[in-house]
Amino acid sequence: MARRPGRSFRRVLITGIGGSGGSYLAEHIVESHPEVEVHGLRRWHSSTRDNLARIAGRVTVHEADLRDFGSTLAALREVQPDAIFHLAAQANVRASFVTPAAVLGDNILGTAHLLEAVRLLGLDPTIQLCSTSEVYGVVDPARVPIDEETPMRPASPYAVSKAAQDMLGWSYFLSYGMRIVRTRMFTYLNPRRGDLFATSFARQVARIERGLQAELLHGNLDSVRTMLDVRDAMRAYWEALCHCEPGEAYNIGGATTMTVGEVLARLVALARAPIPTRLDERLLRPADVTLQIPNVDKFVKATGWQPRHSFEESLAHLLEHSRAEVD
Repeated sequence: MARRPGRSFRRVLITGIGGSGGSYLAEHIVESHPEVEVHGLRRWHSSTRDNLARIAGRVTVHEADLRDFGSTLAALREVQPDAIFHLAAQANVRASFVTPAAVLGDNILGTAHLLEAVRLLGLDPTIQLCSTSEVYGVVDPARVPIDEETPMRPASPYAVSKAAQDMLGWSYFLSYGMRIVRTRMFTYLNPRRGDLFATSFARQVARIERGLQAELLHGNLDSVRTMLDVRDAMRAYWEALCHCEPGEAYNIGGATTMTVGEVLARLVALARAPIPTRLDERLLRPADVTLQIPNVDKFVKATGWQPRHSFEESLAHLLEHSRAEVD
């Protein structure tokens, strides 16, 4: 079947534009689709302003907090977007076990406010709700690779919040005819992410190389993940909004599968100094998702998307960024 003709957009809005994913998405759109106006929402107390340094002056950032309905409504009224990428979220799985109410409130109420503001203003944008493979939880190995029909069994408060976002998107599509595409992203390597997974490993490697840290601390290394480069992930989000069918859910993920321990070993092999490692039990989650291999056939059929960056390129990009931060 031929890929459906792509949609075109004049003005897009990215929630969480200063975040680790939103900033890469903004860069992709600015550099690959210069005819498109890029706007973004960012909270006044956000600590991620430096992520937009590369495209400063080429995006318009609006101060708004999705937990505050008035500021959300005002920003949408001003921007009048014909496309929205909803990336804003608290995304630290382990932290969600410590502060579950904060994560649930930000992610669920923030999404409800965004969709209600769109509805009440009578706007008609194409909306992408960026969900996560965490919604699938602990999957029966017989259902791997995981397709979009796999039941949601979220294992963390963060995953519960993302499953609720996902279902809000379905509800607003079904009830109000809003053009909402849901994407469920599997693991991707992102140098701008906080102190999590491979980004944490790379930063610790860089600090040990500089003599600023004695050993690398890690949590569970046995989980199996399929890796993707953040630049390919954000390009996939653009393709999803252009080509995917509203009301549908789509898995997005890479093609390189390995354990978390193997990712760490590959980073250690690239290090310029010996890297002692040690399990820190404080980094273990009360419940962990240990098998995350996606079936992305539905997404590839709709978009024709394929990853462009190899795992080796992604790992080098991650480590280079971490070394620059330490310097």
